Amino acid sequence: MRIAVLSDIHGFSLAFQTVLDDLERSGPFDEVIVAGDLCAVGPDPAGVLALLGRHPAFTVLTGNTDRDLVEAAGSRDAGGADRFALREIGEDGVAYLANLVFSRRITPPGGTAPLDDLLAVHANPHNLDEKLTPEMSDRAAREVIGDTRAAVLAFGHHHVAFERRVDGMVLVDVSAVGNPKDGDLRCKYGVFTWDEVARAWSVEQRKLPYPLDETEDQIRASGLPDPDKTFRKLRQASY
Repeated sequence: MRIAVLSDIHGFSLAFQTVLDDLERSGPFDEVIVAGDLCAVGPDPAGVLALLGRHPAFTVLTGNTDRDLVEAAGSRDAGGADRFALREIGEDGVAYLANLVFSRRITPPGGTAPLDDLLAVHANPHNLDEKLTPEMSDRAAREVIGDTRAAVLAFGHHHVAFERRVDGMVLVDVSAVGNPKDGDLRCKYGVFTWDEVARAWSVEQRKLPYPLDETEDQIRASGLPDPDKTFRKLRQASY
């Protein structure tokens, strides 16, 4: 069994297309999971949703910015970037975001639930906001994970690729498709392969060249309220 997990597209459709092309080359996959934060920040949120529409078999989860856009749609106080995204995706896009699910749990062939499961979420198993980071102590990670049990927890949100083990559970941040923050401006996602004989998951972090020049042109032509800032933060690839 092979599962691809990607996260944090953030409106960067050209980066998303880069990952889609790599999925086509490196497949097949039993499932592709998109772990939230689809539209806000980048220049082409509608394009991201259009690409997802061409892949109806993908499992798409919600992220914190997806939730925030849905809430902003009913508010007069939405910020400039949110207003841009909401204008681009329209009511149908908001409805799509409002109906995304929180998590996806997969029990592999020959595996035993929950201890052999792959659990995919946006940030952590309980909410869309608290981060799991490579620097935090095991104790702090346990407080975020809580009583969740799985062999592998796959997530994004922090935009920093890492893999670590806490109490037998492998934590894997697949980083970001659209705007990584680990100082490495490459489009990233994770591939999780189940070995039924060994009864174990292996993890591959895929890292692809970023279409930076084309994305800069797209940003400057998009109508984003502050294109220079958006491009500067993208190119910086860090917090």
